Amino acid sequence: MSRDDVTTKIASDGLRYKSKAGGSPFGATGNMINTMSCMKCGLHKPRALGSFRRLLDKSHFFCGDCRPIKAADAA
Repeated sequence: MSRDDVTTKIASDGLRYKSKAGGSPFGATGNMINTMSCMKCGLHKPRALGSFRRLLDKSHFFCGDCRPIKAADAA
């Protein structure tokens, strides 16, 4: 049940791990502005596909999967 001991070395270029791809999961285009993390499920979704709800006197983002947008809210 014990894991094998893994030893890592820092390479001459300063990197320790080679298996992880570098960069941001949001890409280089700056899509982070257009996405937000859902308060309920924690997934990043486009802001257009969700809604903001007031909870504990603060406005929080909920994705459309967790809290579907009502017709009255969309208008």
